Amino acid sequence: MEEESSDQITAPLISKEEDRSGESSSSSSSSNEINGENSPIEQVALTVSTADDPSLPVLTFRMWFLGTLSCVLLSFLNQFFWYRTEPLSITAISAQIAVVPLGQLMAARITDRSFFRGSRFEFTLNPGPFNVKEHVLITIFANSGAGTVYAIHVVTAVKIFYKQHISFFVSLIVVITTQVLGFGWAGIYRRYLVEPAAMWWPANLVQVSLFRALHEKDERAKGGVTRTQFFIIAFITSFAYYIFPGYLFEMLTSLSWICWVFPKSVLAQQLGSGLSGLGIGAIGLDWSTISSYLGSPLASPWFATANVAVGFFFVMYVVTPLSYWFNIYDAKTFPIFSDDLFTSSGQIYDISSIVDSNFHLDNAAYEREGPLHLSTFFAMTYGVGFAALSATIMHVLLFHGREIWEQSKSSFSEKKMDIHTKLMSKYRQVPEWWFWAILVVNIALTIFACEYYKEQLQLPWWGVVLACVIAIFFTLPIGIITAITNQSPGLNIITEYIIGYIYPGYPVANMCFKVYGYISMTQAITFLQDFKLGHYMKIPPRTMFMAQVGIRIQTQLKSVFLLFFLTYCDTSSDTVWTCPGDHVFYDASVIWGLIGPRKIFGDQGTYGMVNWFFLGGAVAPLLVWLATKAFPNQEWIRLINMPVLIGATGSMPPATAVNYTTWIIVGFLSGFVVYRYRPDLWGRYNYVLSGALDAGLAFMGVVLYMCLGVENIGVDWWGNNLDGCTYASCPTAKGVVFEGCPVVS
Repeated sequence: MEEESSDQITAPLISKEEDRSGESSSSSSSSNEINGENSPIEQVALTVSTADDPSLPVLTFRMWFLGTLSCVLLSFLNQFFWYRTEPLSITAISAQIAVVPLGQLMAARITDRSFFRGSRFEFTLNPGPFNVKEHVLITIFANSGAGTVYAIHVVTAVKIFYKQHISFFVSLIVVITTQVLGFGWAGIYRRYLVEPAAMWWPANLVQVSLFRALHEKDERAKGGVTRTQFFIIAFITSFAYYIFPGYLFEMLTSLSWICWVFPKSVLAQQLGSGLSGLGIGAIGLDWSTISSYLGSPLASPWFATANVAVGFFFVMYVVTPLSYWFNIYDAKTFPIFSDDLFTSSGQIYDISSIVDSNFHLDNAAYEREGPLHLSTFFAMTYGVGFAALSATIMHVLLFHGREIWEQSKSSFSEKKMDIHTKLMSKYRQVPEWWFWAILVVNIALTIFACEYYKEQLQLPWWGVVLACVIAIFFTLPIGIITAITNQSPGLNIITEYIIGYIYPGYPVANMCFKVYGYISMTQAITFLQDFKLGHYMKIPPRTMFMAQVGIRIQTQLKSVFLLFFLTYCDTSSDTVWTCPGDHVFYDASVIWGLIGPRKIFGDQGTYGMVNWFFLGGAVAPLLVWLATKAFPNQEWIRLINMPVLIGATGSMPPATAVNYTTWIIVGFLSGFVVYRYRPDLWGRYNYVLSGALDAGLAFMGVVLYMCLGVENIGVDWWGNNLDGCTYASCPTAKGVVFEGCPVVS
């Protein structure tokens, strides 16, 4: 399988690359291939080509045009659908597919005349057939647009939930500066997170597999189908099927059969609800349920999926039930699974009553209202976040410290290079000082913005510097975890914690600090993932740099338009536009910014014991490391990844139990069953299937909204009752009454 894939990639590409004079490129002259070598990572060896054609034009007019179009459209659609209860994520794979016929059409119809012929500025709008390297850069543009703009949560929280004023221009500054900040140190960390073969970035293999399916000639086995045919079949099936969970039968999003069997039991529904409970037996027959928060399970290595499964099971089915039924922190006074904020009596906390006219905490009002309380599950997720952070640092130091030290002392030698790094070494590299220059300029602009608009942003200059230091420090360890497992621990909790202690009572400052400290790291990880995609597809580094700078300009422009769509949030449960991510972001700003961690997790608060999770997270990787030394022949021990295991529930809330259970089931079937027993099918079709499911869902989601959602046309029947659990959010304490909940004696 490996030899066949490697041998086939070059010839189809080169045979198509005929120039306008009718001369075809010879594989011997235009292709670089190092025979007999492949990646030491099996999944990479099965998926990524070991050949390169340096003659392919990359920075073409159609690349810039289609890349810009993809970036803008995906930005708009993803930000728009992010406000849904179950967010519909339109991945870059949709654009990756859609641009192929457009690129081929442009290659066939646009003039091939050369402009400024004979001068150094000579160029043509049509250098030849649409090729795979152009396609890769267009997809990298789409990758940028596929993510939501995290900083918009700040604006949404201020305007929608706090009902305070923040000007359009200040909002735009926050969005722009956070979108470009991480680019600088992403380039600096390339030698650690892109060039080594061990940093293989599993999510990229979905797109690489799809590029090969779309651009290579593939011989159909007798009785089988080619990858392109398989993709078309899976895409059409996914497209047609999503009309059911997306419109006609929305209960497929979460089928909670325990709720149907016990329609009036609070306890049964707390156990069985996939959206508001523990999700026992709940399953979602909807790809958006499966991939909304954790990404595609088909792209997750089985060892990482197993770590997530163990972590989820422990938190959801051991820690949470024990905490609830032993009434830890008065757990039974509140719903078992909720991201709301409560008074001591179990009622929703009126946050507006403790905010003064200067948008700071009114301490006297807070004393009158009483301390803020969380559902036990919500409190435990913060503890898990603490543990995941310390576990990440310890895991990287213990398991990757020597590699980092060796790579810091010297550049890569020929001996250490894998096949892909060797091929990329033939291109001119990007000087590291380019990235340092971008970093310094962006930090300076961010400090200026925060100082000049301090009244609205509340964040002093030293807060910007501290946020950047935290982000730069954690990018390397979190990047290593992401590059190996496809799971990315977040910095949001630690950034909130630090600024909350140093600068309490300022919710906007807390949100801005989190955005600058957390999302700049996340942006750096995204850039590094794109660098690795370019590495696999042999995009010249300087060309990649130019495209990335262009993408950042596109991002700034799209942000202007995205800020117009901030009024969709409706916190009532009667609509799908409940903005779950924004609601959690707002809750966090209250906990860590307005009130401050000292009054909740410190010596003045209720949940001080949660801080012990920091110690537990630091000890856990040490135990695994000692086990590997004690039992060196037990390879399975090395597959225990404590940052992933402990941080498994980091997306909860807003993710719910059904998102995890179904994701784990699909990940097991793909990553263990098929990969182990039919590796030939897995290598040929696994990532292609992932891309087809993403694309079919995305296209039908857009069609449904444009045709029916705009006019609010729906189908009113029991099958569209999401989850079907009426009492899942009801507490079980005697005398506590929520709307729609019975009084439990």
